[in-house]
Amino acid sequence: MFDLIIKGGRWFDGAGSPSALRDLGVRAGRVAAVSAEPLPQAGCRRVLDAGGCWVLPGFLDVHTHYDIEVLLSPGLPESVRHGVTTVVLGNCSLSAVYCAADDAADLFSRVEALPHAAVLDALKRHRSWSGADEYVRALLARPLGPNVAAFLGHSDLRAYVMGLGRAVGAGPASGQDLDRMTALLDRALDAGFLGLSTVTSTHCRLGGERFRSARLPSTFAGWREYRALHRVLRARGRVLQSAPGTAGPWDSLLFFLASAGLRVRPRLKTSLLAALDPKTAPALPAALARATAPANRLLGAEVRWQHLPVPYELYADGIDLAIFEEFGATAAALHLRQEAERARLLSRRAYRRWFRRDYDSRFRHLYDAEIVSCPDEGMVGRSFGEVAHARGRHPAETFLDLVVAHGSRLRWRTTIANHRPHVLDRLACDPAVHLGFAESGAHLRNMAHYNVPLRLLQRVVAAQAAGRPFMTAEQAVHRLTGELAGWFGLRAGTLRAGDRADLVVVDPAGLDDRLAAYHEAPMPDFGGVRRMVNRSDAAVRAVCVAGEPVFERGAFAAGYGSARRTGTFLGADRRCA
Repeated sequence: MFDLIIKGGRWFDGAGSPSALRDLGVRAGRVAAVSAEPLPQAGCRRVLDAGGCWVLPGFLDVHTHYDIEVLLSPGLPESVRHGVTTVVLGNCSLSAVYCAADDAADLFSRVEALPHAAVLDALKRHRSWSGADEYVRALLARPLGPNVAAFLGHSDLRAYVMGLGRAVGAGPASGQDLDRMTALLDRALDAGFLGLSTVTSTHCRLGGERFRSARLPSTFAGWREYRALHRVLRARGRVLQSAPGTAGPWDSLLFFLASAGLRVRPRLKTSLLAALDPKTAPALPAALARATAPANRLLGAEVRWQHLPVPYELYADGIDLAIFEEFGATAAALHLRQEAERARLLSRRAYRRWFRRDYDSRFRHLYDAEIVSCPDEGMVGRSFGEVAHARGRHPAETFLDLVVAHGSRLRWRTTIANHRPHVLDRLACDPAVHLGFAESGAHLRNMAHYNVPLRLLQRVVAAQAAGRPFMTAEQAVHRLTGELAGWFGLRAGTLRAGDRADLVVVDPAGLDDRLAAYHEAPMPDFGGVRRMVNRSDAAVRAVCVAGEPVFERGAFAAGYGSARRTGTFLGADRRCA
């Protein structure tokens, strides 16, 4: 007898094998049978009819910043409703494992555009751990919806060992500091953490008041410190995740050298941000493709680039946009917390000259950025370039005029990368690329990429229908599930007999343009902020975690995310290393 039967669907195993019509029988949270014949339903508690649908392994989201939200809303519904059944926390040097609550709030709030007060309150109310083992136990005590895996964040680790003030100072870590960091990293790996995340990009800034606008602690580490931590990862067969600086290729080259085995040591698996097709550097994707595979072969390295396989569309309220941290003028404005202070700065003639120099040299996306909402309704639907032309002013001046006049009530959008479909197709097939850069749980008002796996499947289906296929559905599912799980060392991503019954039932007829539509939803636990979300209810028939249907036909099961736990903490699987 089975607890659940999913009948009549086209089954994908996540390993890239040909799909086939199969019935799946689930018992005790695992796939007990995959049958070409109808399974006996006698005594079965639930039968899901998947006729005309695809039955896929649950998707993996390997780049999230749910570290705070999982404490407040452990069901993580904005990912699970799209078929994501495993999420990875602790990316980009940020985690909440070791450092104090006020330090963690300063780490997360500005760089991930989260409300500082809400982050601090969540940590003060729910933090019950003092180390990696206790952190895992605390997660398992929450009514988790999806499975959770985690990196240990280097900024978290460094702030805990050195104190946040010293961690963002100019001095290097002492030998005693390094000994303590490596010991704590080792303990986190013992607890099942996938590895360590760092960041060398200097555009990531602290929030709060104490050290506002200082770079993240991880960026102050030298390569002596990184190498000490890399040795621990290398010896344990674990993963390094990082975000190199964007000023030039040399920082990325250092990561290839750090990953290299050079025939005398184990390779260090390294996952980097990011494989993009930026409007300002159209030759970058081809250069990335030409360089990565040969460099990996030559050095004996294992570097992969995380990729967002959809247009990189960003929204902003006034001047609040994470990528503005990359430019001196806008970073100076973001340093100020009050809109009145910002307006005074933006009105100064010297500042406007500074902003215009940044615009002319590095950020021209404002010209065709579309105004979405504005108190002056005559602006809505127009680009800053159009408004500037009508006013006889420079687009940079026009943008500043509107921000000074309307502040955060001016909402606009622009696409900064991944705008060329044929390049997206090529990147999606590149073996040096991992399909995972959703930033789920962060930048709440700027982006929503929670349903990226479905949007890739939409492109695959549309390309096949148009007679220009770039990837089979089986290959796409494998890249979104089994390939990621195997590389990161997770027991997830496949749907074969004996596997955990984490799965999504997808109606291919619902893989259409509705997946890209704009939606907002309030977050009561985050002070009511309205975040950008996706809605894929026409495409997702059902989602199951550990064999339990948690989402069906647009609704979550009673008690989901509050009364019981369906997901678990997925520790690193050494057999996948």
